[in-house]
Amino acid sequence: MEKGRDNEYVEKLIKLNRVAKVVKGGRRFSFSALVVVGDKNGKVGYGFGKANDVSEAIRKSVEKAKKNMITVPLKNSTIPHAYQGQFKSAKVLLKPAAPGTGIIAGGPVRAVMEVSGIKDVLSKSLGSKNTMNITKAVFDGLESMMDAQVIAKNRGKALSDMWG
Repeated sequence: MEKGRDNEYVEKLIKLNRVAKVVKGGRRFSFSALVVVGDKNGKVGYGFGKANDVSEAIRKSVEKAKKNMITVPLKNSTIPHAYQGQFKSAKVLLKPAAPGTGIIAGGPVRAVMEVSGIKDVLSKSLGSKNTMNITKAVFDGLESMMDAQVIAKNRGKALSDMWG
């Protein structure tokens, strides 16, 4: 990657966890970090890293997040349509909102929306409370979003014919 491109990404730490491994001499502590990275313009990715110190775990997770970037179709400042993302037992309902509504979401969903550049969205987290699974459910929902221009092109119609 070029030096200039790294600076435009926004990183947001969702969860930092201290984990202990019991060995003969006592407990050995290490850290795991879940991070979301985005350019506030429709590109977003998440990463999970583990290391013996906090900064190394965060660095690893940011690196992985930059490798797993997806492009989210944006319609003005919101998502194009409602969708329910799912990963295991975690379900996240994402609905488009009127301009000025803001991000109505909690925890990991809010972090993903902020770094992806979505400014108006309604969401509800259903099922699991596990932050990792909720994050993956949000990404399932965002990956499944359909872009109106792509659909219009596939159907052989103009965008104005579809939206009326």
